Amino acid sequence: MSGSDNQKTVDVDAAFLKSRRGIVKVAEMGTLLVAFVCFAVASTPKYLTATSLEFLITLLLLLLYLLKLNKRITFLFWPIDVFNSVFAAIYLLVLSLMALTSNPVTGAMVGGVVSLISAGLLFVDSYTLFKNITFNKSRNETQNQSNE
Repeated sequence: MSGSDNQKTVDVDAAFLKSRRGIVKVAEMGTLLVAFVCFAVASTPKYLTATSLEFLITLLLLLLYLLKLNKRITFLFWPIDVFNSVFAAIYLLVLSLMALTSNPVTGAMVGGVVSLISAGLLFVDSYTLFKNITFNKSRNETQNQSNE
């Protein structure tokens, strides 16, 4: 029995990375990473934790969509991505305003500005997701729209 008989292939959705949502997710990760580095340079652990946590959540969601696990895992309520985007956008908006107003260190100021950009991207992501959510359409129709 050869090893290739038992191998399962992983289906990768490369088109998702080229879609509007995929580009926004990658941009979110980029800005969160830059904000994390800025806050690390400024030695501000309370901002480090928030940006690193949201970076990991965004990475996991990106991997879920990239590996098409959202179509395989049916027990999760997939608009959870909308809730994450809205909550993270509001949280990062507050965090960035706190970093901009309370910390005079340059790294924290730059991190605050980049976090503000991340919050804007998360608001865009939540808007596009919310726009595509319909409870009347079938699951496949909704997923096809969200990948556009």
